[in-house]
Amino acid sequence: MTDQSYSGSATQIGDGTRELRPAMLRGWRRRCPSCGGGPMLKGYLKVRDECPVCGEDLHHHRADDGPAYLTILIVGHLMAPILGWFFIEFRPDPLTVIAIFATGTVLLSLYLLPRLKGAIVGLQWAKRMHGFADNA
Repeated sequence: MTDQSYSGSATQIGDGTRELRPAMLRGWRRRCPSCGGGPMLKGYLKVRDECPVCGEDLHHHRADDGPAYLTILIVGHLMAPILGWFFIEFRPDPLTVIAIFATGTVLLSLYLLPRLKGAIVGLQWAKRMHGFADNA
C-alpha cells in the first residue's frame, strides 16, 4: 500500500530540499523514503540496496546502532514505570511479573526496532546524509 498523499516528487520542495516528516513516516512504515511505494527492508532489519519501485539508492544509509539505542530508550522509559506501578498496585508473585514484563519488553522491542531503523534511514535521506546527497 503506497502513501498517496506524498508520492513521487511531492517530497521535493522547490529549492531541492527534501521534506523530513514524510520521509520519516515512510521509513516508519518501512517504505522507501523517496516514493513510499517500495519496501525498504528485505528482511527484518536488512535495508535493500535500492528501491524496487523508484530505483532510489538506499545502500548509503548508516543507521548502525541508532535504532537499537532508541528502542532501548523508549522501551525502558515505558516499561520501568509500568513495572513499578504494576508491582505496587497488585503485589503479584515476582516470577509472574518477570514473565509478563519480559514478554512485553521483547515484543515491544521487536515491534519498534525495524520501524525506528526505517525512520532513521528516512531522516538520513531527507537531510542528504551519508551519500544520499549524490541522488539530488
